[in-house]
Amino acid sequence: MSRKKILVVGELNIDLILNNIKGFPKIGSEKIAKNMDFTLGSSSAILASNIAALGVQTSFCGLLGKDNFGDFILNELQTKNIDTRFIQFSEKYKTGITVVMNYDQDRANVTYCGAMDHLSIEHIPWEQITEFDHLHFSNYFLQPGMQPYITELFKKAKETGLSTSFDLQVDPEDKWDFDYKTCLPFVDIFLPNEKELLSLSQKNNLEAAIGEIKPFANILAIKLGDKGGRVLQGEEDIAIKPYLNKTYKDAIGAGDSFNAGFLKKFLQEASLRECLDYANLTGSLSTTAAGGTGGFINSNEINSKINKIRNNELSENEHEKL
Repeated sequence: MSRKKILVVGELNIDLILNNIKGFPKIGSEKIAKNMDFTLGSSSAILASNIAALGVQTSFCGLLGKDNFGDFILNELQTKNIDTRFIQFSEKYKTGITVVMNYDQDRANVTYCGAMDHLSIEHIPWEQITEFDHLHFSNYFLQPGMQPYITELFKKAKETGLSTSFDLQVDPEDKWDFDYKTCLPFVDIFLPNEKELLSLSQKNNLEAAIGEIKPFANILAIKLGDKGGRVLQGEEDIAIKPYLNKTYKDAIGAGDSFNAGFLKKFLQEASLRECLDYANLTGSLSTTAAGGTGGFINSNEINSKINKIRNNELSENEHEKL
């Protein structure tokens, strides 16, 4: 089987991550963080970085500022063996940055979007699109330049023969103005988490939310955090418990890592159950290192860590039966 190629389209920014913060920020006061990490950020870039580390040939289409942050991001992606031919630089706008304040398993983010605001469908490499087998787009609400064209993006990709996937992410304005009835029929895999699905559907429980969105989705793969994941297609409805590890660092990028695992197996034409199980494993792996990409170094190390996570879970389950 030939290796399939994915084109990731989306936002690019730096993550400045603060951990062990002594109290919550207040106007007129200063709080101390005991730990700081400076990493490649953004949902799209974390997914691209991690799926490339999992062995999938990956290209990225995005927009950066001509500045030190932009140079850092480009270098990080190239270090991960990501094809960066389709990343362009803006002379006018700066590279984005997110300040992440971690509190246990929750966090508060402040993002400066910069160049990512201005990525549009005109930046998509349509002349080279047949090089790819799959197109993924992340973070709809942080990319106003793409919002008017989101259905066209997926429709054109499908017409060219690509499979497609979409991770909606959070709406900072909490309006959830996304025409899912028109767009999702052109998306092969829709990858929301539980909270996003509830907000998008305007329902107050998961089953009602699924009932609202599922008629328009082809494959609905839901991230359930410490409850694992669930995938639905037609009459299939599969839920798998999470792989909880004892070396938890932070949950930044865990959802994007779930996506990377799911898409890797999907591109290998695995069953939905296999896709979801592997997604749970890669999501768990992400939480063992700071930032979204620290747990994904190279394929040998990834496989070793994933096997350890799986075996630890199996050992604990066997112990519970005694």
